[in-house]
Amino acid sequence: MSEAVEQRSIPFNYGDTVAEYAAVREGGAGLIDLSSRGRILVGGAEAVPFLNGLITNDVKALQLGEWMPAAFPNVQGKLLAVVRVLNRGEDYLIDTEAITHAKVMQLLERFALAGDFRVTDVTKETAMVSIQGGGAGAAISATLGETATTIERQRIVHTQLPNGGEVTVMRASHTAEDGFDLFSSADHAASLWNALLAAGAEPVGLEAWEILRVEAGLPRYGVDMDETTIVSETTLDDAVSFTKGCYIGQEIIARIKYRGHVAKKLAGLVFDGGVKLEVGGKIWSAEKEIGRITSFALSPVLKRTVALGYLKYDYLAAGTSVKVVSAVEELDAQVAELPFVRGSWYAN
Repeated sequence: MSEAVEQRSIPFNYGDTVAEYAAVREGGAGLIDLSSRGRILVGGAEAVPFLNGLITNDVKALQLGEWMPAAFPNVQGKLLAVVRVLNRGEDYLIDTEAITHAKVMQLLERFALAGDFRVTDVTKETAMVSIQGGGAGAAISATLGETATTIERQRIVHTQLPNGGEVTVMRASHTAEDGFDLFSSADHAASLWNALLAAGAEPVGLEAWEILRVEAGLPRYGVDMDETTIVSETTLDDAVSFTKGCYIGQEIIARIKYRGHVAKKLAGLVFDGGVKLEVGGKIWSAEKEIGRITSFALSPVLKRTVALGYLKYDYLAAGTSVKVVSAVEELDAQVAELPFVRGSWYAN
C-alpha cells in the first residue's frame, strides 16, 4: 500500500516534483490520492427536495448515472462549500474538499430528522484517487477495461477490479488534462492504487498538483474562495441552475445575474517571466486598488508566473494591463483568460 493511501492525504511530493508535473502535462498519467476529501451518502424518499433546497444546482434534473457540480450557499449567497453530486440510483454521493467536509455534514444533518432524509458519512470506509494526463485513458483501460475509458463527461460507471472490488469511475479534470476520478472501498484502495501504478501511472504530490491546478485556473476552497465569497464571484458558473426552484441564497445569486453583475470576480494574471508574489498581494490600475492575489505558480510550460486573484468588474477583460504591488517591488501583469494552459481535456 502506498504511503499516500495509508495516510489518506497528499504528500508534498514523491521525490521529484518536476517529473511528477511532467507525467501529467507531457502526455503521461499522474496519480493523485484524493482520499482526504469528504464523501457523504444522502438517501431517502425526500432526498431530492431536501438537497434542492440547500444547493445551487438542480438535483431533480440529475439522471441516474450522472454527476454535477454544485455549491452550498448561505442566505447572503456566500459560498459555504463546493461539492459534486453523483446519482447512484439508490442514493446520492456528495463529494467535497477536505476543508469543507465537516461543514457539509453539519448542513445536511440538520434535516436528518425532518423527514425521509438519510445522511451517512462514508469517508473513512471509502477511498478516492484521480488519474490525470493524456495517458490516463490508457492506464484506466489496462486496469479496469476499455468501457471505463469511453465514459462521457458528467456520467459515472461502476466496474470491477481484477480482484473483484467495485470501483465507481467519473470523467473529471483537476489539471486541464484528461482525467478520471475513481471511488472504491478503503479495503480495495491499495489494490487500485498499485494496479494503476503497474499500468504506467506516476504518483503526483501536492506541490506538482498545485502548479497544475493554478495553470488550469481551478479555484480551491480556503485559498481562492471562502465564506466571504459570493458564489457568483467565482468561476463556478456550471454549478448554478437558474431554472430550479427556491434554495438558500437564491435571491441574491439570481439578482446578480438578472439585474447587473458582481463587483469583482476571480480572474487570471500573467507576468513576464518568473516573479516573486505573495498571497494577498494588491492589484492596482493607475492609482486605484482593484483586487488581490489568491494563489500563484511558476508555470513550467509557459515559463512565466501565473496567478489567480479577484479583480473589480471593469478590469476583467483579457489583455488589461495592471500592476501587482509586493512587499519589495511593483510588477507588471496582464489579465488573461482561464485556463492558462489548455491541455488534453480541451482537445476532446
